[in-house]
Amino acid sequence: MEQEPKVKPKGKKKGITVGKAEAREMLLQMYEIRAFEEQAEKSYMAGKIHGTMHLSIGQEASAVGSISTIEPTDYILGHHRGHGLCIAKDADLNLMMAEFYGKENGYCRGRGGSMHIADVEGGNLGANGVVGGGLPMAVGVGVGLKMRAKGQVILSFFGDGAASTGAFHESMILAVLFKVPVVFICENNQYAMSFRTSDWTTSENLAGLAEHYGMPAVATDGNDLLAVREAVEEAVEYARSGQGPYLVVNDTYRWRGHSKSDRNRYRTQEEIDEWKSVDPIERFRKVASKKKWLTAKEADEIKDEGYARIEAARIFAEDSPEPTVESIEEGVYAP
Repeated sequence: MEQEPKVKPKGKKKGITVGKAEAREMLLQMYEIRAFEEQAEKSYMAGKIHGTMHLSIGQEASAVGSISTIEPTDYILGHHRGHGLCIAKDADLNLMMAEFYGKENGYCRGRGGSMHIADVEGGNLGANGVVGGGLPMAVGVGVGLKMRAKGQVILSFFGDGAASTGAFHESMILAVLFKVPVVFICENNQYAMSFRTSDWTTSENLAGLAEHYGMPAVATDGNDLLAVREAVEEAVEYARSGQGPYLVVNDTYRWRGHSKSDRNRYRTQEEIDEWKSVDPIERFRKVASKKKWLTAKEADEIKDEGYARIEAARIFAEDSPEPTVESIEEGVYAP
């Protein structure tokens, strides 16, 4: 008997019910993410931030659309390009910016910095500096949630580069075997550093990889907030009902380089501009206006509010205290 294919094609939205308040909140979060990333870039270039960072400008719909589908009691695990994920999980912008600046009153007392912002109480279990390293951790969390039996789920975010690691395939196998409530979300921004996704896989889309493990999957337009929301909502319902893991691939694009040391020599300005023409924020504004969720004036006011919040967070961070030398061994497992 021929089975129905588990990989679902990209399709039209079924018509998601979104109220005015929810549309406002999602647009605000996308503007907060955009503003945070732009401020992060400015602070870095001004020498106020040390180390490296990875910006997600252009990927806002993936973060907000995905995380808008879960409950406050659910969890997320992020990746190195995860500022937007933190904001979408309702991070305190002041504490987040303070952590980014390496200040004592940041989420991780300044020890985590850009790549390792975590808020365990808020359901954000942080990110892993090893590409793909968060995937097996998500399976472990999923086992714990299954044993807890409270109907909770975890969203495990990773990039297209992580899909080429052994950890990805090992996690797929174990997640299916243990039937854990994990929704794997691949933010396919087309490049693993300078390596184009199509250069390392012959799959038509990355969602096709899940078929080999008997896991349902869907690829969606990651720059369409409502398409992302619909896809992840279905995946969350599947996982929450005890049926096991699910893979969602959000096809999107990062406007900036891999990190601040990336000179973008592997792609053309024409390619970048083409993706900028499908800016996820502008697309959602048009939908919100057409459906009469938000007027243009209201959307502009939301934008101003988002940028004002990030400016306030910047001031808070710059006025916050530096960690003391005396506290350098605190929080270290084996000082």
